[in-house]
Parts: sequence; structure tokens; C-alpha cells
Amino acid sequence: MLTFSKYQGLGNDFILMEGRSGQLSAEIHTPDPGWVQRLCDRRFGIGADGLILALPPQGDAELRMRIFNADGSEAEMCGNGIRCLARFLADSDGDGPGRRWSIETPAGLIIPELQNDGQIRVDMGAPFLDPASVPTTLSADATGLPVGELTLDGVTLALAAVGMGNPHAVVPVDDLNAIPFERWGAELECHELFPAKTNVHFLKVHGRSQLEIRVWERGAGPTLACGTGACATLVAAVLLGLSDRQATVELPGGPLQISWEKPGASVFMTGPAVAVFDGVLNPELVPFQSSTTDGASDGVLAVMVEQAATLQAAGTEPNNRQPAEVCSEEEAQSRVQEFLASNSLDSMINIATESLEQRTLSRFQRDPQS
Repeated sequence: MLTFSKYQGLGNDFILMEGRSGQLSAEIHTPDPGWVQRLCDRRFGIGADGLILALPPQGDAELRMRIFNADGSEAEMCGNGIRCLARFLADSDGDGPGRRWSIETPAGLIIPELQNDGQIRVDMGAPFLDPASVPTTLSADATGLPVGELTLDGVTLALAAVGMGNPHAVVPVDDLNAIPFERWGAELECHELFPAKTNVHFLKVHGRSQLEIRVWERGAGPTLACGTGACATLVAAVLLGLSDRQATVELPGGPLQISWEKPGASVFMTGPAVAVFDGVLNPELVPFQSSTTDGASDGVLAVMVEQAATLQAAGTEPNNRQPAEVCSEEEAQSRVQEFLASNSLDSMINIATESLEQRTLSRFQRDPQS
């Protein structure tokens, strides 16, 4: 049984899968885009803006994150996504306020921290302003911000580009409700100014510490929030002279607190991440090819073995949990066979269920008001 969790940050929702101890198969480590699309479909799947995998690190970090958009394409980073991942990790391991994680992403090392009020504060790293690193063909102005103009539907728009490990276009407008949001968002996402496509944020400035944006995400379309986009928007607004270095960025799903102390410094983002539900995938949705004699895949059984080992090692106290050691493929196969010999199908299902229940209990023990 392959378990998953669903989390949302300001309405930007994600499917999360645990694989820190090597319990996810190669087919899931680099998933087929069609499978991701099916999981994220809101009528025929679980429904989400993306899929997030918690994986073993490749370097000295604690873990590695891979995130896939609803269309199956891989994203370099996602601010709401990494907050959801941090909350998922805290719920899984029973961690309390002050816990920090070093997480490898294609955008570099990102460090989220659990706050006393349950929100997640994330060191998002310094913004990328060199046009080639965004990437964009826009030219940088005197402040170093890539800027330019383009005409859509006969309207000339000023825009700026900022990289937060992924590309962003920021377009100041007078009225967020008066623009053809979806048409302009779709056109800008694929515009030749952005060779790797781009996320698009239409910006209304309400004051130097109060910004509002509507979000069109690359590979997902309209979403309720974009954490990296909120960070990119503040950076662009500061360099355009529209904002202070600390501001509330209001998104359709709610506010994020964004700060950028000085050029070259990290951008910090603070906002919520909330558990929605835990679940188990229907076997027809599990992308494994090889099967054992009783019809269950080796990958599914490896997950069960990992869950069993974790539960046996942890006892009943969430804070006592220790991550299981990553084992080789041969060792995993041996553990699968041993597990098959000593457990019935019913006991395997119970193990998966107990794992989900333990995560939920851990969350309520740490955060009774959730």
C-alpha cells in the first residue's frame, strides 16, 4: 500500500510522499508525467497543484525535495510547497517549534523552520537578477533588475523578471480585476522573453508595505498562492521603488510575510502550511511493473517493510522516531521476502493504516488546535 498526505499552503495544495529512507521506487523518484497528471486531476485523481517527494539527500543536507507540477513537469522550487513539506516532516517525526531542515532542491539548499505559532519561516536564498540566471532575454536596468515592455491586446505592459531558483515575471497593474488575467497569464508563461517559460504575477501596490498579486503558475495555471512568486514580487517592487524591504504580499489564498534586508541577501518568507488528509493509493494508481506471486509489487512491499521497521523502532512516542537506514536493492529484496513470509495481507494493510494514524496523532499531540 503506497501512502500519501495532502497539504495546502494558502490554498496551493500538494500531494506528499515519504521516501527519505529509500522506500519509494525508481518509478516514483522520476515519475512519468502522465502518472503525475492523473494523481493531480481534481476529478479523476486525488487533486492537487503538484506532487512533492521527500527523498534521501545527494549531498550533506538532511533530505532532498523533488516537486512536479500538475502537468507532470518538474519545478525547480516552490515556496508554498516547501512549507508544506516542512510541516509534513514535523507531523511525521513529532517535531516542535524551532526545528529546522536543510533541504536540497534544484534551486539550491533551502532551510525552513517551524515557528511557535505553527507557521513556517523559510530562508529562500538570494534572488537571481542576472538575466541569464532567471532566465530571461530582458536587459537589466541600473538597479540590476531585468525589465522591459511588451504589448498584449493593444496594451503596453511594463514587466520585470526575478529568479528564485525558478523564473518569475512581475507585471504592475492598476486594477487586478480589470485585466484579462487568464489570457495574459497563459501568453506570458510561454513568451519568447522567457526561454524556460515563467510564472506570472500581476501586481497591485496598495502601499509600501502592502502588495497584492494574482498568480499564474508555470505548468499549473491559476493558483491561489505562490511562495516563490511572492518573494520575487517583493524583490521587483523594492528595486522598482514601489515597496519597502518588508511587506505583506496578499494572494488569493491569503497573506505571506516577505522580507529582503539588502541586495545579495536571502529573501525570507513566513506563512502557513496545513494538513488536509492522509490516504492510501488504489493499487491501480501505483506505477510499478514487477509483481510478486500474490500480486503486490516489490515497491509497495518495500514501503510496508519500511513502515513496519519504523513503527517497531519508534514505539508509541512520536519524538522517539529514528529514520530507518537506507539499504541496498539486494537488502531491500531480502527484507521484502522476509516480510512476506511473516505477514498476511491484512497485517500489511494494518501497518499502512497505523502509519497514517501515527502521523495524525503526532500532529494533534504537537498542535492541539489544528
